[in-house]
Amino acid sequence: MSRSLRNSILVLGAVIAGGLAVPGSAQEIKHYSPKGKMPSEYTIQAQKLQRALLPFADKQDFEEAKRGFIAAPPYRKIMNDKGDVAWNMDNWDFLLQGKDFDSIHPSLQRQALLNMEYGLFEVVPGIYQVRGFDLASISFIKGDTGWIVIDPLTVKETARAALKFINEKLGERPVVAVIISHSHADHFGGIRGVVDDAALAAGKVQIIAPIGFMNEAIAENLYAGNAMTRRKTYTYGDLMPVNPFGQVDASIGKGVASGEVGILPPTITIDQPIQELTIDGVRMVFQNTPGTEAPAEMNTWFPDLKAFWAAENIVGGQHNILTLRGAPVRDALAWSQYINVALYEFGDKADVMFASHSWPRWGKERIAEVMRGQRDMYANLNNQVLHLANTGVTINQIHNVYDPPKSLQDQWYTRAYHGSYLHNSRAVIQRYLGFWDLNPATLVPLSPEDSAPLYLEMMGGATKVIAKGRELYAQGQYRLASEILNKLVYAEPRNQDAKDLLADIYEQMGYQFESPSLRNSFLAGAKELRDGVIAVKAAKAGSPDFVRGTTTQLFLNYLGIQMDSRKAEGMKFKINLSTPDNGEKFVVEMSNATLTTIAGYQASDADLTIIIDRRELEDVMIGTATLSDKVSSGKAKMDGNPQVLAQLGSTMTAFDNWFEVLPGTKKLPDASPKHEVFKDDATYFEGP
Repeated sequence: MSRSLRNSILVLGAVIAGGLAVPGSAQEIKHYSPKGKMPSEYTIQAQKLQRALLPFADKQDFEEAKRGFIAAPPYRKIMNDKGDVAWNMDNWDFLLQGKDFDSIHPSLQRQALLNMEYGLFEVVPGIYQVRGFDLASISFIKGDTGWIVIDPLTVKETARAALKFINEKLGERPVVAVIISHSHADHFGGIRGVVDDAALAAGKVQIIAPIGFMNEAIAENLYAGNAMTRRKTYTYGDLMPVNPFGQVDASIGKGVASGEVGILPPTITIDQPIQELTIDGVRMVFQNTPGTEAPAEMNTWFPDLKAFWAAENIVGGQHNILTLRGAPVRDALAWSQYINVALYEFGDKADVMFASHSWPRWGKERIAEVMRGQRDMYANLNNQVLHLANTGVTINQIHNVYDPPKSLQDQWYTRAYHGSYLHNSRAVIQRYLGFWDLNPATLVPLSPEDSAPLYLEMMGGATKVIAKGRELYAQGQYRLASEILNKLVYAEPRNQDAKDLLADIYEQMGYQFESPSLRNSFLAGAKELRDGVIAVKAAKAGSPDFVRGTTTQLFLNYLGIQMDSRKAEGMKFKINLSTPDNGEKFVVEMSNATLTTIAGYQASDADLTIIIDRRELEDVMIGTATLSDKVSSGKAKMDGNPQVLAQLGSTMTAFDNWFEVLPGTKKLPDASPKHEVFKDDATYFEGP
C-alpha cells in the first residue's frame, strides 16, 4: 500500500468530499459492546475506496481453495475430552451471508472468506488435506501401508477428528509417520491425536522434524511466555467475540483451537540443508530453512508425486518478520533466499505447491509466479527498508515512508495479512540497527505515565484535550486524535470519558486495517479501555509432554527469570543438582541478587546438594509434587542446608497472566495464584 494511499485511508475525510450513509446491512448487525460504534462515514469511504482499487475480479484464489473438495463432515463443532467446545466453524458463518461489512477491510474480508473452506480435499492423488479444523491445515500422504501425516494441528482433539474423518472417507489406515515442518505448536500440538503410544514404542511410527525442533519449540516461548500469552490475546483477537466488529479471521486460518497440546521428540532429525528419506514407499526430499518463519523449519519435496510442501514459508499473503505476540525478529533476506532455492530446486518440477496454511497452487506457471512474488516481497522489504535506513529514515518513520512496489501491491498473495508492511518495515530496522532512532531525546525516554502529566498541563488540561480529540474524531483524523488522547489516558488513567473516546478512535482504526494482527490489536485495546481487563481462555501448554521436552538447563534458566532480584538482596548460596538417570550435573548459584546456572559442574563448597532422577524432577517441574515429597518418599536426597531452598522460593513471583496493558484498565487487585511452573507461565500456541 502506498504511503499516500495509506494516509488517505486513515485520514480520509480530508481528501474525499461528500459522505456515505451507513448501509443498512452494517446497521442490521448488532455490535457486541453497548459502547461500540458503527463504522464512521470516513471508515465507510475508506472501505469503498479499497473495493474500487483492489483486483476483486481476480477469482483464482477461490477456485484453488475449492479445488479437490471431497466431503465435509456433518458437524462443524469439535468437542474436547471435557465436553467443552474445542473448535466451532459456525462462529464465522456471518461471513457466508454475501454482505460487505464496512467494519472489515474488504481485502481482509476476502481473506476471511477464503479461510472458510471446511472439510477433506484432494491435493493430487495420494495427497489430501483436512482444512478448517484449526488454525492450520493437516495433510495426509498415502504410503504403501499407512498415512504419513504432515503438521498435526494445535490440539489432540482437532487432529484426532481429522484423522477419523479421512479414515471414514478414504479407508482406515494406520499412521506410519508424522512430519513436523517447524517449531510452532499449531503444527505439532495435536500429535497425540494421531500417534498411538504403543505403535510409537514398537517403532511403527516415525516422527520427522528439522534440527533444533525440540529446543526451539519450547525455548522460544518459555522465557517470556507470560508476556507472550498476554500479547497474543491482543494480536489474535482472543478478547473480542467473533463478530463483524470483533474477531473475523487470523489471516492464516480462522483462529486457534482449544484443547490438549502435546509434543513428542523426533525419531528422525533432518540436519542437512537438503536431505532425502523414504518412508512407507514415499520418497521425500527435505529442505532445511532455519531462521525463516520459525527458528527450526523445513520444506519438503515429494518427487514421485511432483508436489512441493512449503511449510509456513509460503502462505496466502505476507507473514510476520516480527510477530506481534513476541519473538526474535526474523530474517527477511534469508527467508527470501530460501524461497529462491526452492524455486530453482523444485519449482520447475512441481505440479502442485501446498502448505500448512492457505490453499494449494497448481501448475508450474502458477507455482513459479507465487514463489517469485513471495521471494521478492521479503527481499524488497529487507533491501528497500535498509536502503531508506541508509539515507537516514529511522525506525519511527519507516512505516510511513516505505512503499512496496505497485506490482507487489497488486497481487493477493503479497498483501499484508498475518504480517503487515507497517510493522514489518520497523522490524527490519530493529533487526539491523535496534530500537534507537539516533535522537538523544528518545534514547532514555521518560516512561509514558511520567511524561504524560506534563503534556496534559501544556495542552491545557483534560477538557481541552477531549474537546480537540472529539473534533479530530469527527473529522476522521484518527491517528492525530489517538496521539493526544493516549497522553491524556496515561496522565489520568481513571478518566473513563477519555478512555471511551480513545476506544472509539482505536475502533475506527481497527476497522480499517487489512492485517488482522493490527485490527485485533486496536480492537482489543478499545475493548479493554471500555470494559477493563477481563480474563478469557488463552491457549497454553503445560502437559507432561512439554515438561519431558524441556531441558533441565532451560528450566533452571527460567527460574532465574521468575526470581525477583529485589527480594534477593544479600542472599548468597550455591546448590548442586545431580540427576543420575541421565548423568547431568548443575550448579545453581545466588550471587549479587542474581540466579545463574552452569551445566557439567559441581561446587565443592555447595550449601545444598540435591540428587534426584530427571524423571522424578519432572513432577516437581510440572507442579504435581515438591522436592520435600520426593525426599520423604525416598526418590530424592538432600545434603546440606535446606533453608536455601526456602530462600530461593521466597524470591519467586507467580506471574499474572492478565497484567494491565493500557492504563486504568485493571479493575481488581492482582491475585496471588499458587506458583505452578509450566502450568501458568508458558505458552506454545502459535507460530506464526
